[in-house]
Amino acid sequence: MPNPIHELLAQKGVLLADGATGTNLFAMGLNSGEAPELWNETAPEKIVALHQGFIDAGADIILTNSFGGTRHRLKLHNAQDRVFELNRKAAEIARSVADRAGRKVIVAGSVGPTGELLEPLGALTHDAAVDAFAEQMEGLKAGGAEVAWIETMSAPGEIRAAAEAAARVGLPYVYTGSFDTAGRTMMGLAPRDIHSVVDGLPEQPVAVGANCGVGASDILASLMDMSAAKPDAIIVVKGNCGIPEFQGTEIVYSGTPELMAKYACMAFDAGASIIGGCCGTSCEHLRAMREALDHYVRGAERPDVSEIVTYIGPLRNKQAFESGAGEGEGRRERRRARPA
Repeated sequence: MPNPIHELLAQKGVLLADGATGTNLFAMGLNSGEAPELWNETAPEKIVALHQGFIDAGADIILTNSFGGTRHRLKLHNAQDRVFELNRKAAEIARSVADRAGRKVIVAGSVGPTGELLEPLGALTHDAAVDAFAEQMEGLKAGGAEVAWIETMSAPGEIRAAAEAAARVGLPYVYTGSFDTAGRTMMGLAPRDIHSVVDGLPEQPVAVGANCGVGASDILASLMDMSAAKPDAIIVVKGNCGIPEFQGTEIVYSGTPELMAKYACMAFDAGASIIGGCCGTSCEHLRAMREALDHYVRGAERPDVSEIVTYIGPLRNKQAFESGAGEGEGRRERRRARPA
């Protein structure tokens, strides 16, 4: 299959993916419980503005507004019969903005979990999951998506189903897990095992990695385990912008642009080739990440957990990483300073 990610990586060395969709749309007026995918038709100018903001901030990859675009998620909004059109519209909007960028910007079709449990834990069969993902991806491909971006996954079986769907539709694919439960996904997948989830399938992923989770420090620790397990892999990290905190009735993410710039450089040193932000990551954060990466040379040594804590903040899942990413004491003194 055509592989725009490998082509652009060969040119640039590291790619910047975009920031958050949901939290930014909430800031634009999306109400709790409302389907973001419906805004592709009712408020397309806001989706255009979000994509444009990320591209202006320097994103090399933008994700379509289609995270909940399977029939299982859209059924919650009585839109299960509109899968193809809503996903096609999502991709068309992103494609139209990317094509005006004056440089190569990859449009990746966001594919989130169905929200259903696969057999034997639930009622959703593997074949039905493949069909649901393929239905969504057909719309994304028709609208101009170049890559299926399978994200925030917990169950290995659901990742395999989505990967099979991408192959059926004829899209290269990326998949990422959310390691938010004691350093694993909710269904028990460990970061080091992310690479083997689709072993045996004829079409292998363009890249694998992690997104969302519980904070930038923890996703960096997960990255350390992933890159140690397979050093030559193309790895994605899209970490949350710090830690979510309640301020009154609103959730606010603690990460500053300066912190996200440090996170981006540390992710690059830790082995990520595609770096972006997830919940709470605004265009301002992404611009700081772009600026930092553009002036940063990958270090000769990987960071360790103590460095992650020093520069980014404490781990939420400290016990899960105590033995995973350490590479010896005193390395901070031997390394050049991180960007301030």
